[in-house]
Amino acid sequence: MREKVDVKRVFSKNKEAYVTSSTHAFGKDLSLMINWLQPKSTMKVLDIATGGGHVAKNLANHVEEVVATDITEEMLENTALYLESHKNIYYAVADAEDLPFTGENFDIVTCRIAAHHFPNPERFIAEVNRVLKPEGQFLLIDNIAPEDCKFDQFINSLEKMRDHSHIRSRSLIEWKNLFVDHDLSIIKEQTHKKVLPFREWVQRTLDDDETIQHVGQFILESDNETKNYFQVDTEDDIIHSFAIDEWMALGAKRTD
Repeated sequence: MREKVDVKRVFSKNKEAYVTSSTHAFGKDLSLMINWLQPKSTMKVLDIATGGGHVAKNLANHVEEVVATDITEEMLENTALYLESHKNIYYAVADAEDLPFTGENFDIVTCRIAAHHFPNPERFIAEVNRVLKPEGQFLLIDNIAPEDCKFDQFINSLEKMRDHSHIRSRSLIEWKNLFVDHDLSIIKEQTHKKVLPFREWVQRTLDDDETIQHVGQFILESDNETKNYFQVDTEDDIIHSFAIDEWMALGAKRTD
């Protein structure tokens, strides 16, 4: 599938940037997820699309084992080196929409800042349900699109312009419907604005000055309502940062 080839190409090229990225390596959600999940030393965790391995690293200290997966082999190899001191993290190249694991195998499944790269989210959620043990927990953290069509179109166009492997940031309603359709109850959730430093964000996937300038102009030429919604911070037409919507949801596999 063309989209998954793009994902592998982009993440293979930028594997180190996702380890060091401030957006991925830090964030209150990493400590909050421990509080929400209440992991136990007997638990087995699956981290889907682990990227730089930040979720796997944080959970490894609390559970028996973490299986970190990614569709990009080079990304996974780089992350394994970064996390080599954590002896209870295991690695598997895997497609989020076709997981190579038996059913009802994990106490916890996580996926953070990755699902907007998945072309078939319904298959992804179905796979999550399949591999979760009865009453197992699923933690999803991802960028979401605003309900307003204008803002939805703007942010998805911007993301695609900066990263060809971006498929779509989906709306809260779309995600909630997928949870319901696949027997996952939402236990806790929160949405918030995530501030992105523009230069770091754009250079994580682009190194061509002309394309970077084009991405910046797209933001600068947007109307004031759009700039206000995405909290665009500029000075003399230099973009310092902007903010996008992010959703963090804790689901549980229904058994009734």
